Amino acid sequence: MNLLFTKIIICYLLFQTTVSKTNYLLTDGFVASGYDVVSYFSQNPKLGNNAFIAEYEHVKFKFSSLENLNIFKSNPLKYIPKYGGWCAYAIGLNGSKVTVEPKNYRIYNNELFLFYKKNRNDTLQDWLKNEKELYQKAEINWLKNKK
Repeated sequence: MNLLFTKIIICYLLFQTTVSKTNYLLTDGFVASGYDVVSYFSQNPKLGNNAFIAEYEHVKFKFSSLENLNIFKSNPLKYIPKYGGWCAYAIGLNGSKVTVEPKNYRIYNNELFLFYKKNRNDTLQDWLKNEKELYQKAEINWLKNKK
């Protein structure tokens, strides 16, 4: 009986790890392309340093300083990008998981939102035109898409 229980727990944990990772946009193995998610809240996004890494929900985050690493560890949910770091506009528009430009962001409702930007296509600007409605749709779409 104990062996069966152990196997069930191991299978569940492996499944959770796989599901968790699909909910995050990872670039080179890191959320937010390795940018320090705490630094966004001071309006100065910085690339993280390999010396300051944390893992949360089976994904990795980099930080620019030990101080920011500790801030994150004290309240990770506050700093994790909405929708796993996928483009907030695309999630709000139709639930699509679209990559982002990590320097294209917005703090809204004290949460971090990341957006796609390439050449003239800046989804942050599209988001701002109808932020409240897109936010409400994104919340619904994310719950539908989140596995």
